[in-house]
Amino acid sequence: MQSIELVRDNLKKSRDRVLARVEDMREHCVVFPTPHGGAHTLWVLGHLAYIEGLVIQRFMLGEPNPLAGWEEPFDGADTTADATRYPPFDEVLAKCREMRESTLALVESLSEDDLDKASAAAPAGFEDTFGTYRLCLQMVADHWYMHRGQLADARRAAGLHRMWL
Repeated sequence: MQSIELVRDNLKKSRDRVLARVEDMREHCVVFPTPHGGAHTLWVLGHLAYIEGLVIQRFMLGEPNPLAGWEEPFDGADTTADATRYPPFDEVLAKCREMRESTLALVESLSEDDLDKASAAAPAGFEDTFGTYRLCLQMVADHWYMHRGQLADARRAAGLHRMWL
């Protein structure tokens, strides 16, 4: 197996496993995962989409993040349960899916050797995290998994069943 196959598989599995925890949270999308707040489902979805654009489009490819306008609500200082401060759930879910599909389409255009290309705009001091295509692609897959626990906790706080895998 070439590592590009592993990258592709990680991107698909992280998408599928995370979004499985989201689909039935529409009516509970601003339920906090803990009694002390945290990242509710709507915030996590927007955050995942925004960061995917930042890492893939901005850092890796050197192009503008198509979701730059989402920085404040989805990567800003605070998370609020006021749903009016965010785009509607269905719009955020669709944009999250669109960003991952765009990343997967990009991977399909790459070769194994392309994964070692230097990123166009890795932030200074973060070359070990964002310095190559491979690192950026793996980071966005890992990032979805990092937030999966918050989604699981938000589901429990909303009274929904636990999901395996």
